[in-house]
Amino acid sequence: MSKKQKMLFGGSILVNLILIIIVIVGYLKMNLVHEQLFYSEVQWKLVELDGLIEHQKETNWSEPNLVTTQMSAILNGIFVAKSSGEYSGWISSNERMTMESLYAALNRYPHDEIYTFSELTQADKESFEDLQVKLQNLGFGMEMTISNDWKTFLNKAEKLIALLRIQTM
Repeated sequence: MSKKQKMLFGGSILVNLILIIIVIVGYLKMNLVHEQLFYSEVQWKLVELDGLIEHQKETNWSEPNLVTTQMSAILNGIFVAKSSGEYSGWISSNERMTMESLYAALNRYPHDEIYTFSELTQADKESFEDLQVKLQNLGFGMEMTISNDWKTFLNKAEKLIALLRIQTM
């Protein structure tokens, strides 16, 4: 190889290494963005739901639409985060199924639709209070340490789905 060819070969390797590093950094950033989307739009909103249910219990359900609005936000967050992860290839088919099952399980609870608030019956209120106990038992409660580990979140979501399935049987 001539000196010119060696320089071109070395330059080519350097450019390829830089491109590989850029792709890896981009992939890692994308993973972080998707994880943060699940945490902010699903996990943290479940924690907030716990706090809202507690507040409503303390005030004799004076503003039940706060709870139903939060449930709508959770459902929307699951849909957006799942769709984003699915389109980018970030979540596996099993993880997608878990998110779809979580959506279906939580969709059974009263939630607001566009321009309308749900009216809660006494049974609905009791059902939300039961959900609060389940959330707290799984670690989605207020004043609890919340993990930012994706696998931990999925594990909690699967346990919540199982508990909610038992409830409806």
